This record gives sequence, structure tokens and C-alpha cells, in this order.
Amino acid sequence: MKTRLSVSVDEELVSKMRNLMRSKLFRNKSHVVEYALEKLMRKKK
Repeated sequence: MKTRLSVSVDEELVSKMRNLMRSKLFRNKSHVVEYALEKLMRKKK
């Protein structure tokens, strides 16, 4: 199940996220954030 989350992000990061979506690496902003969080959690283990 997915949970809705509201966050504030620097505009420069949002711009970079949009570029990733344009390059078709990610479907949407949520996909970018999920990927980054998963990667961070794996790194922390």
C-alpha cells in the first residue's frame, strides 16, 4: 500500500527531477523519490 507524503524540496532539485523524468528514467516525481530513498536505505545497511 502506498501512503501520500508531502515534502518541501529545493527548486533546483525539482528541476533535476524533471530532467530525469524527461529522459524517461523515471515515470514521475514519486518514482524518483522512492528510488532515492530505497538506494539510501540499502546504503545505510
